[in-house]
Amino acid sequence: MPINAHPEYLAAEKEYLAAETIERKILSLKKMISLMPKHKGAENLRAQLKKRLAKLISSSKKESKKSGGKRGIKKEEMQAVIIGKTNSGKSSLISLLTNVKPEISEFYFATKSPEVGIMEYPKGVKIQIVDVPSINSEYYDKSIANTADTILVVVKSFSEIEEVKNFLGKSRAKQIIVFNKIDLLNEEEKRKIFLRMKSNKYNFVMTSCITGEGIPELQDKIFKSMGKIRVYTKDPGKMSDKEKPIILDENSLVRDVAEKIFHGLSSRIKETRITGPSGKFPNQVVGLKHKLKDMDVVEFKIR
Repeated sequence: MPINAHPEYLAAEKEYLAAETIERKILSLKKMISLMPKHKGAENLRAQLKKRLAKLISSSKKESKKSGGKRGIKKEEMQAVIIGKTNSGKSSLISLLTNVKPEISEFYFATKSPEVGIMEYPKGVKIQIVDVPSINSEYYDKSIANTADTILVVVKSFSEIEEVKNFLGKSRAKQIIVFNKIDLLNEEEKRKIFLRMKSNKYNFVMTSCITGEGIPELQDKIFKSMGKIRVYTKDPGKMSDKEKPIILDENSLVRDVAEKIFHGLSSRIKETRITGPSGKFPNQVVGLKHKLKDMDVVEFKIR
């Protein structure tokens, strides 16, 4: 034990001794190394801990290979991937956006493999959110970002933006800069950051996972970045089901709705009525080439 060890170090050491898995031991050791005293009397112990950590990481990698390597992720129709440095608040963000409750830590790389959750967006939309390990972690895998529809670049300072973006590889996904942890800033600091982000023409949101500030705006931006619209159908004389939309690309036509419901259905349509943003008035009769907008309600009469 180092001389004059901090209570937080002793707590981390206790966690290490109680850990039952290699992963937990690795996390506890990293925490111990980060918290141990810096004086010369602790140098030998620091070297021992680093050596022990290297052995555990090596064992963890061998176990991962035996179990089939990294976990595969089935990409859903809409997918946003969260990337950023360690301690940027990525885990807290996916916890707020989805049903996932990942391990959250202030001291070490808690995320070793991608965390996958579903964001429930209003009116029945489901968007897959993936939190990948930190870019400065040995577990970071840029291949997931390469196939994403949208990338959430999570940062705590302006200087981190380009640093994180350098890890995007060949990704052509749309990007949203998530300037996180703004609860640690005063109003003047937030104002200056907002103006600087705006002057650089970033697509950005300023958020706090503590207060929830900016989260609804982020959800809106994520959906809009997908380039999709929600279209609802209804039977004649009945109400539409606003919890089960048909998701289509922007600028889709009435014909596209019919074909997504059932291949060949468009040829059997006798009449189509539209109620919503693309119509001039409720229950407007339109043709198969009518261009739809988000939140339209379509009613088909079939031959």
